[in-house]
Amino acid sequence: MPRIVAIHEGTVAISSSMSNAFIDFSAMDCSIVAVVSDVLRDGKPVVGYGFNSNGRYSAGEILRRRVIPRLMRAAPEEMQTEDGGFIDPARAWNLMTRNEKPGGHGERSVAVGVIDMALFDLNAKLAGLPLYRWLVGHYGLGEPDHDVFVYAAGGYYAPGKELAQLQEEMRGFLDQGYDVVKMKIGGAPLGDDVKRVEAVLEVLDGDGSRLAVDANGRFDLDTALAYGRALEPYGLRWYEEPGDPLDFALHATLSERYPGPLATGENLFSHQDARNLLRYAGMRPDRDYLQFDPALGYGLVEYLRIQDMLRAHGWSARRCIPHGGHQFSLHIAAALRLGGNESYPGEFQPTGGFADHARIEHGRLRLTDTPGIGFEDKAELYRVFRALHP
Repeated sequence: MPRIVAIHEGTVAISSSMSNAFIDFSAMDCSIVAVVSDVLRDGKPVVGYGFNSNGRYSAGEILRRRVIPRLMRAAPEEMQTEDGGFIDPARAWNLMTRNEKPGGHGERSVAVGVIDMALFDLNAKLAGLPLYRWLVGHYGLGEPDHDVFVYAAGGYYAPGKELAQLQEEMRGFLDQGYDVVKMKIGGAPLGDDVKRVEAVLEVLDGDGSRLAVDANGRFDLDTALAYGRALEPYGLRWYEEPGDPLDFALHATLSERYPGPLATGENLFSHQDARNLLRYAGMRPDRDYLQFDPALGYGLVEYLRIQDMLRAHGWSARRCIPHGGHQFSLHIAAALRLGGNESYPGEFQPTGGFADHARIEHGRLRLTDTPGIGFEDKAELYRVFRALHP
């Protein structure tokens, strides 16, 4: 019967000089946690680790004042599975969100997601299994995917970054084994962004299906439509987050006029918001992509609720490609047989990216047998985690 004996939290910088159409990353950081159990292996406690994805800042105050105390005050049996063998993430989720009003999810979804990740890491380590195998066994999900489609997200704006440097970056992604890449738009005038798109397409032999573009919620309706008209001839993989994440009317109008695939969802953090996206934003299950990020949106417990809702609305899990570019979503993508996972080669370190020895082949990444999420295979990240606890 495992028990949580301590939860340690901290903050790590994941800053960068680059920017998208909306923000720069010069002050970006994230929360990290270590959930320590009373189970000993080789004389050391089994510990689960977690962090929040890039794009949202650390949520230490919420963790320290609300989320962690609620878990630590609970009786051990309140959060254990029926057989007593694991920490039940859903029961722990209920404890973490106790006395929180509905709606207005904000940064608390980040704080809960950080602990949720650590609990899943802990459970898989207790079982001696990689997380994706623990998930399919625990939830009865059937045979997992043993490798996952991953695409390289880059093409950010940066001081002195011209077309030649943008092309060099994209060639570097292809050299690493990626087949599909993504670039930012909306941080420059439309005409300049079209030139940037065409420069990247040169690297991709003119194949628009290998290029996605991301506006990071920058556009008003007129600008979103203007970009849509300019992008349509290229047959892109998808046109991502054209307007504000909650402007469902904008998205619905664009979906009526832009025939190519659209993608959004990384800045929606609950199954209720995801449901509203399907109800009101004109999302098309035959071509569009959903990018909800489990680590930012109350964790995998909530993401499983989203998946149940999507099935009820006729959506395939293959239309889901989570934002975040990290190992947690990689395991989730394999276990739930999603459409793939984002990747940020070299960015948002030490939390971003996959195992140090990971190799991309033809745009796919095979999972390892390391127990848990596999943070121990990322040396710098594991060093940061280990500094949290004795």
